[in-house]
Amino acid sequence: MKANLKYNLTWLGVMVLVFGLIDACEFLGIINAFIENMLVTIGINIILATGLNLIIGFSGQFSLGHAGFMAIGAYATGIMTQNMATPLGFYLSMGVGIVIAMVAALIVGIPTLRLRGDYLAIATMGAAEIIRILINNFKITNGAAGLFNIPPLVTWATVYVLMCLTTIITVNFIHSRSGRAVMAVREDEIAAEAMGINTTRWKLIAFVFGAGTAAIGGSLHAAYIQTIAPGDFNIMASIAILIIVVLGGVGSITGTFVAAIVLGALDTILQNFGTLRMIIYSLALILIMIFKPAGLLGNWEFSFKRFGRTRKEVPTHD
Repeated sequence: MKANLKYNLTWLGVMVLVFGLIDACEFLGIINAFIENMLVTIGINIILATGLNLIIGFSGQFSLGHAGFMAIGAYATGIMTQNMATPLGFYLSMGVGIVIAMVAALIVGIPTLRLRGDYLAIATMGAAEIIRILINNFKITNGAAGLFNIPPLVTWATVYVLMCLTTIITVNFIHSRSGRAVMAVREDEIAAEAMGINTTRWKLIAFVFGAGTAAIGGSLHAAYIQTIAPGDFNIMASIAILIIVVLGGVGSITGTFVAAIVLGALDTILQNFGTLRMIIYSLALILIMIFKPAGLLGNWEFSFKRFGRTRKEVPTHD
């Protein structure tokens, strides 16, 4: 427990240092509005991809429904903050979005998580499409027209702090007893059942947890972009998040960060290439996957614990 607290505090110190560095760069004019927009996009993508990596990389369930849970968070914020345009209203709307997304994940997960592989992917994709169609037809969501003039209650600092919090919570969950149970199910479901692990329960917990993080990402997206529509949360949105997970390395939170930063920077750099942007972007992805099929980092994780053990293992000479 003390060791975990020590490493959590170490990571918290690093996060505060990076926050100060970004803030200083913005104060000095090094970071303009264009770069700030890129940083916000990267931060939201990290939140979304970290939750999806928990589902795919650590519980071994192939899900394509992330955009549906993101839509729930986005619309909860979009609807509530139009009547309560304050920071309190934003955080309340985010809480409501998380609860609704988790309940939706329970409803979807109980029957579908008994499936495996491609069948599960199709089922979760169908669930996300059902959520999108419901949003497209509800009067409160303004149908296909979407919501406009959502109060701008999110800054890069809000996104950064929530990104850090969700990452710390997710990583601590992975390294907890619950996380080990989830990974045991991923490694061998039959062996896990033989050891008395309720496999469906732990798969469902990971799925619901991931849905909650997706709702957070959706809330931030809505309050920053200020305009949302059902078409923003289609199957391509789920695939875009999946690309970050696969490119960084399935089962690597560090890889998720690296991939989100690389793809976010690449997408921003290629803005000036017009219609050629998507071709160059796609070719870059293909080349990376050819030469690094396991992702940029595979399942490798950066850890201060590893460096601590290395220093202890180095023999001393008199």
